[in-house]
Amino acid sequence: MFFPLAKALGQQNAELGTQRVFRLHPTQLAYFLDEIWDSARRTPQIPDPSGEKDLVFFARFFDDTVFDALDLPTQPGDGTVLATDVLNAFLAPSGINTGGAAEWSGRPNELFCPPLLWHHLAYAYVLESTGIVEIFAEVVRRLTVGETMGVLSPDSIAWLRATEQLFFRDLPSFSVSSVLSQVRPFDRTNRRNAYWRMLGLDLAHAVPPLWAGSGPLSDWKSLTGPVNQDFRQKWSELLRQIWIGVENRANVNGANPADPSYIALLARALKDLLGNRRRGGALAREEFSYVTMLNWFHLTVDSDTSVIVDLQAQASSAADRLGALGQKVGITPALRSRELFDLAEPMSTLLRGIELGLFDTEATAATLFTDKSNIFRDVLDTINNWQSATGERVKESPARQQLAGGQPLRVPAPAAPPAAMAPLNGSAPTHARNE
Repeated sequence: MFFPLAKALGQQNAELGTQRVFRLHPTQLAYFLDEIWDSARRTPQIPDPSGEKDLVFFARFFDDTVFDALDLPTQPGDGTVLATDVLNAFLAPSGINTGGAAEWSGRPNELFCPPLLWHHLAYAYVLESTGIVEIFAEVVRRLTVGETMGVLSPDSIAWLRATEQLFFRDLPSFSVSSVLSQVRPFDRTNRRNAYWRMLGLDLAHAVPPLWAGSGPLSDWKSLTGPVNQDFRQKWSELLRQIWIGVENRANVNGANPADPSYIALLARALKDLLGNRRRGGALAREEFSYVTMLNWFHLTVDSDTSVIVDLQAQASSAADRLGALGQKVGITPALRSRELFDLAEPMSTLLRGIELGLFDTEATAATLFTDKSNIFRDVLDTINNWQSATGERVKESPARQQLAGGQPLRVPAPAAPPAAMAPLNGSAPTHARNE
């Protein structure tokens, strides 16, 4: 959600747009998130998987009743300031517009038409697996309690204030993104609970001792009820079957092992599996909140933003910038951070499509391995990076023990970090001792 906002505010200048996002007041950003939540009631814009049309519109991802139950109140427009033909006139609009961070329009943002849906919860899980949350938590902590990190520019001061107030404290009590309370007081526990329930997956690194809670409220696996523990098995089989189709997409003469009907069956099974966890609006606010947080950090390291420059962490990729930040606070990101960054968005796109039912039929399932389809590039990126990041041989049939060629199990590992950055227990990010 912050990437489209940066694009809109930058008007063809991505770097300028990113800095304008970071200069927005936290109050505006909080109201902006409520507007994005409301925008999902309108049909999301999804590429036609067959590639035959530029765009095709599908059913809503969430039931309207979920949004109606959680939305801010609205009022009818009564003039040029509050009149809205399409957008709801919120009682507390963000006022964000392309005029600049210092200007306030007095109405909801009109930057997205049609609105864009936020990423899937898997996006947050994959990015948090890099260690990015723990690294930024320590960066923010050190910037706010002392002067060991250097002097910040005005743009970075604005970023620091927004980051602390939006993601390291309780949001305004009535914001849709506010998912902390006395009954679930630990944000790290809450996120792991959501990942566990929806994906049956846990983060590889432990909660750092500095932030670890205690007692029954810190156990993210208690009282969960049904958990999608077979997600990974079905997901990996889907990727494996799609890869068989990719390998045989030009095979028109001999026997073709590609099975689009089986792929459609797996897609429907995953849709039902994930849909069961969404009944009654379950995990809707949690997914929105956690994706928001990870998207903000992703935007921060996606380029040499002001805070990256001020902390002297410039690099050529998001993973390398994160590694440079980690080195400054004594936390080593995951060894496969580059693949995880490259995996997050395409995996989110593919899962969104699956949950929307884009691949429920044999014909539409075949578009997953058709190189002229709109989603083919995302499919390849998902398969390649999933195998390299997890070590799971989705490009290999279970009956075969060795690959004849193609991508190895994993791409070459990054260079070993300096001794001062040596990770604890291999590659899991850990909280450093106070310096």
